[in-house]
Amino acid sequence: MHWKSFALLFVTAMSVCLQADGRSPAAKPLKPPFRPVAEDADLPRVLLIGDSISIGYTAAVRECLAGKANVQRAPANCGPTTTGLANLDAWLGDKPWDVIHFNWGLHDLKFIDGKRQVPIDRYNKNLKTLVASLKKAGATLIWCSTTPVPKGCSPPRTNEDVIAYNAVARKIMEEAKVAIDDLYAFALPRIEKIQRPANVHFTPEGSKVLAGQVAASIEAALRQ
Repeated sequence: MHWKSFALLFVTAMSVCLQADGRSPAAKPLKPPFRPVAEDADLPRVLLIGDSISIGYTAAVRECLAGKANVQRAPANCGPTTTGLANLDAWLGDKPWDVIHFNWGLHDLKFIDGKRQVPIDRYNKNLKTLVASLKKAGATLIWCSTTPVPKGCSPPRTNEDVIAYNAVARKIMEEAKVAIDDLYAFALPRIEKIQRPANVHFTPEGSKVLAGQVAASIEAALRQ
């Protein structure tokens, strides 16, 4: 028997034996933002909802709020508003939240096959539905504006769309009396120092800078 065939049979046999014994091969460890966080029952509960930008700052927000709040996040890249509509109930779970810091937009406005993933009128409708659902959770809500988009990023996005989608979201939040964490305005003056070139994502140090702003907005809400 050729050695490659033997190796394949060996791996298959080991997998079968492990399953028969009630064991399975070790799963890949979760990345820090998605690892379960032990909660202190005496501290308020905070939920972060957002895409990969929020994934980038989650761990640093937890560090900023250590001893002040239990900071959890939705166990996923929360993508566009369509993903939010499909998964929000599961992300909220069955325990109460004190503060929910949330964002959708960066995925909605990206171009796929020449079209925005979620057109702005649909984004408006979806976001209104999501805010109504979030309000039912009884937490203090904080909307986080979508961060700037540089030229040359892939998949294609335009900063003009970021501004337009943020304007739609801001109007919804003002009407719903939802607090605003304007991360766009915060990031813009320092964007060249904290964002990767031709990339919507931020450097590790840049994510820590964003985390400081996010944590400050959450602390302000907790004080109220």
